[in-house]
Amino acid sequence: MYKYSWSVSFIPRIVTIFSKSRPDAEEKTLSGELRTSPLRASAKKQLPSIPKNAVPITKPASPAMSSQSTNGTHASYGPFYLEYSLLAEFTLVVKQKLPGVYVQPSYRSALMWFGVIFIRHGLYQDGVFKFTVYIPDNYPDGDCPRLVFDLPVFHPLVDPLSGELDVKRAFAKWRRNHNHIWQVLMYARRVFYKIDTTAPLNPEAAVLYEKDIQLFKSKVVDSVKLCSSHLFDQPKIEDPYAIIFSPWNPAIHDEAREKMLSQKKKPEDQHCKSMHVSGLSWVKPGTVQPFSKEEKTMPT
Repeated sequence: MYKYSWSVSFIPRIVTIFSKSRPDAEEKTLSGELRTSPLRASAKKQLPSIPKNAVPITKPASPAMSSQSTNGTHASYGPFYLEYSLLAEFTLVVKQKLPGVYVQPSYRSALMWFGVIFIRHGLYQDGVFKFTVYIPDNYPDGDCPRLVFDLPVFHPLVDPLSGELDVKRAFAKWRRNHNHIWQVLMYARRVFYKIDTTAPLNPEAAVLYEKDIQLFKSKVVDSVKLCSSHLFDQPKIEDPYAIIFSPWNPAIHDEAREKMLSQKKKPEDQHCKSMHVSGLSWVKPGTVQPFSKEEKTMPT
């Protein structure tokens, strides 16, 4: 097997919205004369007024989006709203601390996220599956995000040709402010532990799981090995933030590994629950098992 390391970074783009000062308001007095009210200073920043007959920046992908674009809501504030929505979604992903799941938004488009799933036990144990999440440009008012594996995994819910996971099975209708991207990632992880064979995208995998579990396991092992053999391949999408695996280089990784292990809680500090260990990880040589280290024999 392989020994590898990877790292990701996230540099969110900050969007600043400047407020426009309102023109002097003209008020009509009881005598019919016009008077000009002085300009009031506002402590809060305000969005600019919605332009009339505004045209959406991107073509609506759904009737719901079309109706919102007609009144100018998404036409004026759409880009800013989308940026903030996706930034908030990524913050939720970080807070959830999904076990074995790592994602990184693309540098070129906030609507595309790169990710990888580590499967630690079960039928797909030792699986390392890279994927890409594609978010609709009218998010969160459109369909659910799509999740496509770099290599098609042998699984009843994964299309054997495109590698796309059947996400709509769990999110038939994407509900704004109720469904979130972290739930899609959690679902993608759960399908490897709880196999569902109803209405499969890969009928062969579904039939084997029901009729010949041993052959199913054999094909799963082959699929896991195939994905592992392509871990060091260059990303299919050229992007500075794409997740890249590289072979172990002692000159680079030994020092980092020692720092990670040195941050492990000492026996005398076990009672201190408030102590925080940063989320660093490494992979045991010769395996794809994360968060592991060589066991030392204690003297008797």
